[in-house]
Amino acid sequence: MTLQKSSSAKPKADPKQIEALKKSIQESVKVQSALLTSWTLLEALAHASSQMAQTLRGGGKILFFGNGGSASESLHMAGELVGRFGSRPRKGLPALALPANVAAVTAIGNDFGYEQLFSRQIEAFGQPGDVAVGLSTSGESRNVLKGLKQAKKQGLFTIGMTGEKGEEMRRMTDLCLCIPSSNTQRIQEAHLLMGHLLCELIEEALLKP
Repeated sequence: MTLQKSSSAKPKADPKQIEALKKSIQESVKVQSALLTSWTLLEALAHASSQMAQTLRGGGKILFFGNGGSASESLHMAGELVGRFGSRPRKGLPALALPANVAAVTAIGNDFGYEQLFSRQIEAFGQPGDVAVGLSTSGESRNVLKGLKQAKKQGLFTIGMTGEKGEEMRRMTDLCLCIPSSNTQRIQEAHLLMGHLLCELIEEALLKP
């Protein structure tokens, strides 16, 4: 029996792939850098975090919801608040990701229709003074818009997270965080950054002496 030596040679990269990667990274950096130069967006982020902190301080909760990648963002942000974002100890904060309850999602979709997916849950869980955060990269997801509309009806503070085309979401929310891009991937990446910034600011506000 002979043992073959493993090859230590590095795999050759396709120059076209490298250029494609660099282009995508540059696009992502460009979109996220827009947060640094947009005073309006920075102000909106600060306002959103202050509203969330005030709600949590007063015993309210935050409801996150969206579809697909935005559903994952919802779970991520809710998880950071219920768990812990930074390293300092604190109590768990009441935050719910509405896409997470598979039984409710499938039952509502089957019995009432997919457009009622979030509005039905907000009807069940939303209380005046809570915060509803709807994520839609296009700003046109009907179930997200219906959820925000129901939230407003019940006296929740409504925040939208979308891209540059989310006109309807802008009109119907108390505050809209609009990424200056129409590329779904780039918007989702920037939403992740904004979600982390919000969690950081919320923790900072709540942990102040």
